[in-house]
Amino acid sequence: MFLLGERVQKTKKLAVVNPYNNQVFESVGLSDESDISNAIGIAESGFDILKNMPAGKRAQILRHTAFIMQEKREDFAKTIALESGKTINEARAETDRAINTMNLSALAAMKLTGETVRFDLGGPSDKMGFYIRVPLGIVLAITPFNFPLNLSCHKIGPAIAAGNSIIHKPASKTPVSAILLAEALLEAGLPKEGISVLVGPGSTIGMSLVKHAAIRKISFTGSLDVGKIITENCGMKRVTMELGSNSAVVVFKDAPFNYVAKKIRKGGYTLAGQVCISIQRVYLEEDIADEFLRELSLEVGKINYGDPLLEDTEMGPMIDESAIKKAEEFCEDALKHKGILILGGRREKSIFLPTIIFNVSEDSLIIQEEAFAPIVAVNKFKSVDDAIAKVNNTKYGLQAGVFTRDITKALKCAQGINAGGVLINEFPTYRVDNMPYGGTKGSGVGREGPDFAIKEMTEEKLIIFDQLP
Repeated sequence: MFLLGERVQKTKKLAVVNPYNNQVFESVGLSDESDISNAIGIAESGFDILKNMPAGKRAQILRHTAFIMQEKREDFAKTIALESGKTINEARAETDRAINTMNLSALAAMKLTGETVRFDLGGPSDKMGFYIRVPLGIVLAITPFNFPLNLSCHKIGPAIAAGNSIIHKPASKTPVSAILLAEALLEAGLPKEGISVLVGPGSTIGMSLVKHAAIRKISFTGSLDVGKIITENCGMKRVTMELGSNSAVVVFKDAPFNYVAKKIRKGGYTLAGQVCISIQRVYLEEDIADEFLRELSLEVGKINYGDPLLEDTEMGPMIDESAIKKAEEFCEDALKHKGILILGGRREKSIFLPTIIFNVSEDSLIIQEEAFAPIVAVNKFKSVDDAIAKVNNTKYGLQAGVFTRDITKALKCAQGINAGGVLINEFPTYRVDNMPYGGTKGSGVGREGPDFAIKEMTEEKLIIFDQLP
């Protein structure tokens, strides 16, 4: 854990384990209830400092943080790889994105403005007014294991840009990245009261923070089930929730098979499928289903899996044993629901092999739920309306991809698919850090991306002037 600019050593420690070989590579202090009260008091002091800090100064701190992260890029990347099981190249890519996210947050701090308000719309008025955006207070950032650095930056960067203080509760699997980020922020000039990192289970430490009256905003990335628990317990707080998905790709017969197959290879198996917008469902136009399935099988069969620290490894391990068991259960259920196993479907030690299942029932787990595993279900569709209906027939709606050269079909899908993002001729796993990112239905509430998140971390304050008689 991390309080007042220092790593806090505790009697109880959390062992951080490398998912690939199950070896402990670091231990961090485990927070308790007394640390929560301490962190709240520190954050209240931090908010008093940050809300009065000039926006230009906050932007400078964020830019300097990005510079420090760039200097320590390999340290951050290796830590991410060891904590999360990402390949070293995936971890480097995440670090680069996190650097960009902090720079984008600095820009957001400089652009944050209000607007004038008219008072003469209903008749003559001598009043004039405007609103400004003011910070909320203490922001609680709760982050997952799969992007331990960049998703933290997506919450912490805009919070600081707006003038809030932060308490960060990272996933217990990946706390070291969070502490490294906090240290970089302080090295860049953030006051030591500006950020605290508490380490411990979400059911205890996390829930106590969620319920605490001093917290004004919760930004959470995780599962739908946990998101529901948070919203049921947080009271009258602002919330942003990114709650996962089972992203679908629609492939029409006019799409280039080899190109799309390569996209699915990347979008379905990056980080062993443990990505909120990982491709989990592929819908193929009936006429090309068999031919495309052969092409996809050849591509996925080329994936080089193994030790994530080796430069040529394309896919690493699952995060833990429970994740592997869940993947096994999804495969077993798919086979019970008439699915045909094309590739994979089993584990090799800590790795679940890249898996393709064909022609599975639409009521199976792999279609309806989030697998968070390197499993792709491939089914057929008959028409544009049929494809849209199948994509929408789930409680999730984060992002979806459509591949076609037909602009009419593309527009119909873009309008008909119920998701936070519909990507034409791109896979749904695509994300740049300045775009509005978030979902519909069970995939969440609110949007990330610094320009959008900063608005959700502020509130409008109206100021009106009138003339005295």
